[in-house]
Amino acid sequence: MLEKFTVYIPPFSQERVVRVYLPMGYHEAKRQYPVLYMHDGQNVFEDHDAVGGASLGLRDFLDKCELDVIVVAIDGNPIKEDRVNEYCPWTGGEFSQMITGQNSEFGGKGGAYIEFIVSELKPLIDRSYRTIEYNTAMAGVSLGGLISTYAACRYPEIFSKVAVLSSAFWRNQEEIEQLIKQSSLSGIEQFYLDCGTSETNDEWINRKFFESNQSIYELLGRKIENTSFEVVEGAEHHYSFFRKRVPDMMTFLFLDFRNISGE
Repeated sequence: MLEKFTVYIPPFSQERVVRVYLPMGYHEAKRQYPVLYMHDGQNVFEDHDAVGGASLGLRDFLDKCELDVIVVAIDGNPIKEDRVNEYCPWTGGEFSQMITGQNSEFGGKGGAYIEFIVSELKPLIDRSYRTIEYNTAMAGVSLGGLISTYAACRYPEIFSKVAVLSSAFWRNQEEIEQLIKQSSLSGIEQFYLDCGTSETNDEWINRKFFESNQSIYELLGRKIENTSFEVVEGAEHHYSFFRKRVPDMMTFLFLDFRNISGE
């Protein structure tokens, strides 16, 4: 079952749609459930809501495998520049300039976005639904992967499981690497990363994109024992490819649940 409501995000002076997936039998059972927070919410559950018409298809997947987890997906800003602002904790650095060929003034609001989730949205979800407050995960795609990694570094005691797909770390490469080095990450139980080998149509950028992800994986792997990095041959930076990795992502995050393949 999918519920929707709007929340006001004070640092952005804007209302945003939040989509909440409740597992099968939620209203009949009396148990509590772990929660997975995701970004770009309009692209998470159903194709008809997704930008470009392709989503992760998470609603169908969860229904089929009957996974006992609540998923909270916050819609992303539909304006490209504002999405970069909200999902990047910092403005672009040297690595970003190398990729784009220009300085970037976008970014810098990611910290306020995560603070909103931690201090306002999560308490609201915990009050409104039967959650296991200490069993909270976060996942994201592209820039959603960058901001999820930032959240793990800032709040490892809250987001104990993290999954990031084809992460655009390059936007804030220097800063996120430094933050990982400085963070204890002692509360992180599991961290999943993946990256395609054909993210763009430019081979040089593909190599740099991969190097960016590989570097983050190596830093995380030194601090988090259960860290996985999957290299997906031929995968492009598109939801039709991201969708195929949903079973692997959910398997990694929620190993204890049955019929995880969705078959």
